[in-house]
Amino acid sequence: MSSTHTPSPVAKVVATGIGAALFFVLGRFVAIPSPLPNTTISLQYAVLALFAVLYGPTVGALSGFIGHLLIDATWGIWISWEIASGVFGLVLGLLVLHNHVRAGDFKGWTALRFNLSVILAHAVSWLLVAPLGDILIYSEPASKVFTQGAFAFVSNSVTTCVVGSIILAIYARSRTRAGSLKAEE
Repeated sequence: MSSTHTPSPVAKVVATGIGAALFFVLGRFVAIPSPLPNTTISLQYAVLALFAVLYGPTVGALSGFIGHLLIDATWGIWISWEIASGVFGLVLGLLVLHNHVRAGDFKGWTALRFNLSVILAHAVSWLLVAPLGDILIYSEPASKVFTQGAFAFVSNSVTTCVVGSIILAIYARSRTRAGSLKAEE
């Protein structure tokens, strides 16, 4: 994670629970309908990105998988998409390891790295994992699931890059940078 602070195992467990709960609430109650069946424009990936950046790939993977599982438990389990959400959190967390967001840095290269990592993590999740899982597990037609996956990739990438960048920029600005405080004379 950052060079200034590595979260404790207890903090990671708590973050996983909070991340999964926020993912569930946003995915279940703030999902924006889309023109494609069984797909929505999702804001929860921006919050999942925050947890993957701050707490790492394990928290990202578990928060995404558990949160998506909770959403689908209210509609019907679709394991390939739950796995894809976990893969998104895992891949993003791995790609942004050793960032300095906790130290207040979310400018320039850090922001660019985050956004490129988001796009790559969503590509793996929604252009490969979810459609291939749908085909292999549920025998869904390839054209249907790759269309759904492409829509999820584009909409999730846009919302995560925009909303996730805003959240991380605000978080980074709230952090005290090392050496920024001066002793009073």
